[in-house]
Amino acid sequence: MIRSAFAFVVLGAALVLLRGTGAHAANIKSWVSNTGSDANPCTFAQPCATLAHTVKQTSPGGEIGILTPGEYSDGGTLVIDRSLGITNDGVGEASVSTAGADNTDVLAGPGDIVSLRGLTLDGRQFGNLGLGYISGAALHVQNCVIRNFANAGSGDGLLMRATDRNLHLFVSDTAIYNNGGHSGNGAILIELQAGGGGAEVVLDRVRLQDNIEGLFIDSRNGTGPGVHVIVRDSVMSGNLANGIRALTLAGQAPAFAVVDRSAMVSNRQNGILADGPGATLLLNDSSVVRNNAGITTVNSGQLFSYGNNRINNNLGPDGAPTALLALN
Repeated sequence: MIRSAFAFVVLGAALVLLRGTGAHAANIKSWVSNTGSDANPCTFAQPCATLAHTVKQTSPGGEIGILTPGEYSDGGTLVIDRSLGITNDGVGEASVSTAGADNTDVLAGPGDIVSLRGLTLDGRQFGNLGLGYISGAALHVQNCVIRNFANAGSGDGLLMRATDRNLHLFVSDTAIYNNGGHSGNGAILIELQAGGGGAEVVLDRVRLQDNIEGLFIDSRNGTGPGVHVIVRDSVMSGNLANGIRALTLAGQAPAFAVVDRSAMVSNRQNGILADGPGATLLLNDSSVVRNNAGITTVNSGQLFSYGNNRINNNLGPDGAPTALLALN
């Protein structure tokens, strides 16, 4: 949906705001349950049944709590168009499942912060996109699972697309697997578009496994400050293409990543690929092992190492850093 009709999604989100939030007054704290009903006011005593409906019943800056395990999709795309938190604090698997459509799109305002905790987004093998982040000030994703978005024409677990403003993304304790429909799709795609936007990303204790691409930083079309990523205590393993791929073009925005205490293991192409001028990675205390190739730098891409990494036992060339940096 984001790829083919993004303008219509934005229009739909705007119309939701114009129509208001429905018959019930907006809640600061709303609740959903698999035994609830969307005819309810979304209170603790009378919870609603779907997240799409409950978002509309929740005030900007509010929170949605999940009371029971279950399926919380209404069959369409969950659009989050305001500052909001959706929280599952250990009740069991709370899933939002779709096949053939976007699962969850964040289309929030310039100052809005959205947080998702304890959710499972499932594409049922044919979904287009698990989590699309297009607008808002920041998106926090914690303790979530994003899986099975493998539509042959698209298929990304998490797509962050920055166009005309800087977006902040924070992902922690999250597993993203079995995503990607063709080359260039995969677990996490960070994509810059013309318009001056940039991206600041922190991935902490994240598992990107058995996708097409693991982490793909694509700033070929970017005209802003570029993408800056920190990857810490994470694993990129078993992906059909690359564990981490950074791609830029001459004259476009840079793609920069610090990879700290992480492992790129058993990826079918490269553990790390830095492609293009401005594609720069710093590698510290990490392992690049058992990939088809270890580290690859092409078209003036760069990989700086602090000299304390394990880059060995790859099936093809291990590769070598373009420069060594001193540990201070």
